[in-house]
Amino acid sequence: MVNELILNDTVIKLDHYQEEQINHLYKVTITFKVTSADYHDITTLLYKGIFDVKIPERHLAFRGAIQQYSTSVTNLYEKDQVGEFKLSLVETSD
Repeated sequence: MVNELILNDTVIKLDHYQEEQINHLYKVTITFKVTSADYHDITTLLYKGIFDVKIPERHLAFRGAIQQYSTSVTNLYEKDQVGEFKLSLVETSD
């Protein structure tokens, strides 16, 4: 299993990783935990929408955009909370 993914320069430890190709472009779906301490940084990163995606364990890198995004918790500003984020990234053709 793939254990980490890098969005821009941010390393994300993964709980789940799924990879597929659609029309010769990569799509990865990941699940990861976000603590209340990291919530602001992660959501600020995700608002960018398009990323340099690196999956070191697969020797894979591409420019990707968010296709789908969800979280189990809507307010991680409360101390000591942990939410599960699910994110699908699709390789852009440009």
